[in-house]
Amino acid sequence: MRARYSSFSHTSNAAAAYCAAYSKAHRAALHAAAAPAPDHGHRHRGSVPPGLGARTAQHLGSMFREGLRPGGALELAAAIRSASALPDGGALGRCLHGLAVKAGRVASSAAVAKAAMDMYGRSGSFADARLVFDEMARPDAVCWNILITAASRGGRFEDALGLFRSMLACGAAQSMPTAVTVAVIVPGCARSRHLQAGSSVHGYVVKTGLESDTLCGNALVSMYAKFGGSRAMDDAHRAFSSICCKDVVSWNSIIAGYIENGLFQEALVLFGQMISQGFLPNYSTVANILPVCSFTEFGRYYGKEVHGFVVRHGLEMNISVCNALMIHYSKVFEMKALESVFASMDVRDIVTWNTVIAGYVMNGYHSRALDLFQGLLSTGIAPDSVSFISLLTACAQLRDVRAGIGVHGYIFRRPVLLQETSLMNALVTFYSQCDRCDDAFRAFTDILNKDLISWNAILSAYANSEQHTEEFFRLLGEMCHQWDSVTVLNVIRMSAFCGIKRVREAHGWSLRVGYTGETSVANAILDAYVKCGFSQDASVFFGNHAVRNIVTDNIMISCYMKNNCIEDAEVIFNHMAEKDLTSWNLMIQLYAQNDMDDQAFSLFNHLQSEGLKPDIVSITSILEACIHLCSVQLVRQCHTYRLRASLEDIHLEGALLDAYSKCGNITNAYSIFQVSPKKDLVTFTAMIGCYAMHGMAEQAVELFSKMLKLDIRPDHVVLTTLLSACSHAGLVDAGIKIFKSIRDIHRVQPTAEHYACMVDLLARSGRLQDAYTFALDMPPDTVNANAWGSLLGACRVHGEVEIGQLAADQLFSMEAENIGNYIIMSNIYAADEKWDGVENVRKLMKSKDMKKPAGCSWIEVDKTRHLFIASDVKHQDRSCIYNMLGSLYQQIQDTQTQNMTTMQSM
Repeated sequence: MRARYSSFSHTSNAAAAYCAAYSKAHRAALHAAAAPAPDHGHRHRGSVPPGLGARTAQHLGSMFREGLRPGGALELAAAIRSASALPDGGALGRCLHGLAVKAGRVASSAAVAKAAMDMYGRSGSFADARLVFDEMARPDAVCWNILITAASRGGRFEDALGLFRSMLACGAAQSMPTAVTVAVIVPGCARSRHLQAGSSVHGYVVKTGLESDTLCGNALVSMYAKFGGSRAMDDAHRAFSSICCKDVVSWNSIIAGYIENGLFQEALVLFGQMISQGFLPNYSTVANILPVCSFTEFGRYYGKEVHGFVVRHGLEMNISVCNALMIHYSKVFEMKALESVFASMDVRDIVTWNTVIAGYVMNGYHSRALDLFQGLLSTGIAPDSVSFISLLTACAQLRDVRAGIGVHGYIFRRPVLLQETSLMNALVTFYSQCDRCDDAFRAFTDILNKDLISWNAILSAYANSEQHTEEFFRLLGEMCHQWDSVTVLNVIRMSAFCGIKRVREAHGWSLRVGYTGETSVANAILDAYVKCGFSQDASVFFGNHAVRNIVTDNIMISCYMKNNCIEDAEVIFNHMAEKDLTSWNLMIQLYAQNDMDDQAFSLFNHLQSEGLKPDIVSITSILEACIHLCSVQLVRQCHTYRLRASLEDIHLEGALLDAYSKCGNITNAYSIFQVSPKKDLVTFTAMIGCYAMHGMAEQAVELFSKMLKLDIRPDHVVLTTLLSACSHAGLVDAGIKIFKSIRDIHRVQPTAEHYACMVDLLARSGRLQDAYTFALDMPPDTVNANAWGSLLGACRVHGEVEIGQLAADQLFSMEAENIGNYIIMSNIYAADEKWDGVENVRKLMKSKDMKKPAGCSWIEVDKTRHLFIASDVKHQDRSCIYNMLGSLYQQIQDTQTQNMTTMQSM
């Protein structure tokens, strides 16, 4: 058996037999050393390891049949190294090592020993590699490096560090650490976060003069960069500066280090220095630097420069570079450039397609994302979980439930995708955003490995609706206290639906779990107090809130807006260090709803001077001020801006239509309605309201019929508008028919406004007794002052004192401070010459210290609004106006005199 390996002529079975028969003593030592390791527990003492199956025998058999019989140690070492590169090379390498041991080659050949050590290290058998090393008489630096590499590969950093120390302690010149040793040991220091050990190695490098070595320097730069922090980056830069012959890897290492630590501007400066010093960046450099561009102030321009460099040096043919370019362009909203890169690519992989689809989603082109996904399917490339996550996001934004359900079906038919927790989480989020909580819960139950994101996703689905309070808190109890800030946010959002008591409980719970220090959680608590209408609690919490941001201030401004606390809102707004468009919109809305139109327009102009562009909310808010001024010209300007800015929103269309209508321009209102591509309930309601306002009740009823034919279900708003139209036009029968259809046909519960419209309808037509009876029969929860006020007003018109007195008694108890009711009742008594009644009403008004407000009117002339108040003499053109009025009055008098003279002469 100790014959030379070149004389073996056995078959593959014989070769396997040799493998099983190698030295029992050495084999026992190998297995004893390897026994503690988990991956070696399956070995059998005294037999061929299970890994030596049919394929291993085939490899050996093929080797012998083809006449491959190594004639010496170098050939055997080469065979062992080649075996380690095969898929099952570890088993084959063991066979060859066994043959070498049997032939006695290990003791006499360092090459075979090094090959065996390397083979064991690559297969994860560090203990076996250590046994081979221990049998070597005088291991050199290469042997140490191989063993240290084996320890590092297996994640055994302490063993690697111990070997490094032993290497230093042995003192032999041929065994001292080299640049390769440093390059092997330093990454382990970074992975184990052992900075002190890394610094010690660096000290050795400096003492031995290895710091100028390229390999050493690159390793040290990468190590310090991975530790992070300004001090570590300073050390990384010093190590980089010490390298005498820098290569591309050196530059890539230091640039990547700065990027990993968020020092993007410094990374870009280094990239420029790299090029200026004649180093040609490679694919890795470009792929590292491109994502940085989107985080800097002039990132889009840096990205274009990098793109130009890529094209000049022919790097655009690399698929990873093109993918990085497209990621950059999607982040800086340059979709045309992204599409250009995509179109120029001859070869595309799944990352390419995912990048473009995600870019479309990120930039709001959700329909394009769906279309591109169809293009992906046509290529034959199978979409992965990343593809479907982007696709589900697009479906959610488009509210395309059908497409999302299709994605769900695709996932369900592929068990591999069902195991992707992130994809299943996206599916739960999709159903949540489409208000399909039951489907979201079913998708949640299908998640095989639920993580915290899974739980938060289903909680978010339930937190959007107060109808799922019970299910929400049941699931919260099942989370086993695996909470984070998102969980706390969901609890606070749900508590806002449950009332102030639950909000305070959620506030206390947030304090106990320690999340109120996070600004997002504190803002959510503040918002919950505002939504519950407890502005005082909100103010106290706001005053005690240490860390604030724009969102915090905006929430408090919205609180003051709801309570019309103009001065308080102004204080916060004026002291904001930074304002966003929401801040400006809230203040404009506050001014507009409080008839402070000049301030609203001033702020609207100011926000544009700050470089901000008005959005849908801005235009909708300023339209309210335009309506107050009855300025068609201003409404046209808003309409023009909306067209220029391409603000496509159905609610904005309705607001514009309503503004034109209230400013008296029904032609423009109808034009907007006609050109609207997607007429919905909001659009129809606005146009019906326009007809109602202008007394065109027949057209309003006809348009309502068209709306019903389009299967658009009416709500209480459009029904109220329609009843109001019938009331003002005297269409009593039509109004009664519509009121009966509210509950019987449309399945809508009549509201107080509906009952008030019916009282007004009957009263205006002179059916005062019917109106009074109808008002008395109103359900308790629908009784309101508007109904009785309509009846009182009709009694004045028709001179009905008795019913008017009954209606006034109701109003005096419901609206004791409304002076209008007293004046109307006084006029009713006066018209019937019941002066005692007039005197009683006036005494009642005097006892309540009521005064009738001065009459007011205004008119717009040449884009200027002129305001007139009774008994006011402050108008700048009052002399001219009164002279003109006097002239007109004189002309009227002259005409009347002339007419009287003519009649007398006849």
